[in-house]
Amino acid sequence: MLNRRNFLKHAGVTALGGLALPAFVNNLSASGLLAERPVGIQLFTLFRFMNEDPKATLEKVAAAGYKEVESAFNTRGGYYGYSAKEFKALVEGMGMTWRAHHAGGAPFRPRPTPPASATSAAGGPPAQAPRMPANMPPMLNLRDNYQQLVDEAVEGGLSYLVCSSTPVGTIDDINKSIEVFQKTGEACKKAGIGFAYHNHATEFDPVDGGKTPYELILSQTDKDLVKMELDLAWAVKAGKDPVELFKGQPGRFPLWHIKDIKSDLKTITEVGNGVVDFKKAFAAAKIAGLKYIFVEQDMAPGVESILTSIANLKKVI
Repeated sequence: MLNRRNFLKHAGVTALGGLALPAFVNNLSASGLLAERPVGIQLFTLFRFMNEDPKATLEKVAAAGYKEVESAFNTRGGYYGYSAKEFKALVEGMGMTWRAHHAGGAPFRPRPTPPASATSAAGGPPAQAPRMPANMPPMLNLRDNYQQLVDEAVEGGLSYLVCSSTPVGTIDDINKSIEVFQKTGEACKKAGIGFAYHNHATEFDPVDGGKTPYELILSQTDKDLVKMELDLAWAVKAGKDPVELFKGQPGRFPLWHIKDIKSDLKTITEVGNGVVDFKKAFAAAKIAGLKYIFVEQDMAPGVESILTSIANLKKVI
């Protein structure tokens, strides 16, 4: 485990201290789009650092200009070692809003982290979503704990509870997931919050030679109960045009993951350093029904990456 000195070194505290952050943030907020929608971040981006020192990491997120956060699973348990009410207070004390939380659709199946030497053909990370540590604590999931997760989302003042992933490898998997989404969506509506599903690339792979999980989930769930959090990079990796997805289900994409991917379609990178056409996607924001955006770079190497992403976001939209 990192000690505090190494954590601070990797988190780029020295670099942050040298930035003219007030002017940087003011210039960012002057942008038309960003004035309308505060920039959020999915905390999986800083997975390692949130597990090591969540308070110090959130301070750096706030200093970088992010105004909203979306939480994810972690090795501390709960919400980075806090209760929902405690985490809400922590985030709000730094001038940010805890907007959404990711929860798995079914019990977590740990996979070992690949060796540090593993790289893609382009010299970057492996060609799939990052593998999680095998020593994860027990986590709540929507299949078994949806009502508790909804109740905690309300306690935390969230706008959305989001399914981060779910088994979709077979028709049976998809049907079971659809049942979970429907009942979770109903519980969320009753509680006064929204529910959404976050995609990876695999949702666009045909199952049993037929339709894709994406098609089945959206066609067999209530559009008012089950929304989408579209991950732009994973959609592009799957060969899909986000704007065409928006047109196919207008108003059903209130949440976006602002993620970028390099031309090898394997290496996740900082926003603006890849091939995702953010300008085109944001031009269709009204069609999508966009409400909230979260920058995400799966397990980014350090806080420097989130500075690059928020700076580039202003340039590409």
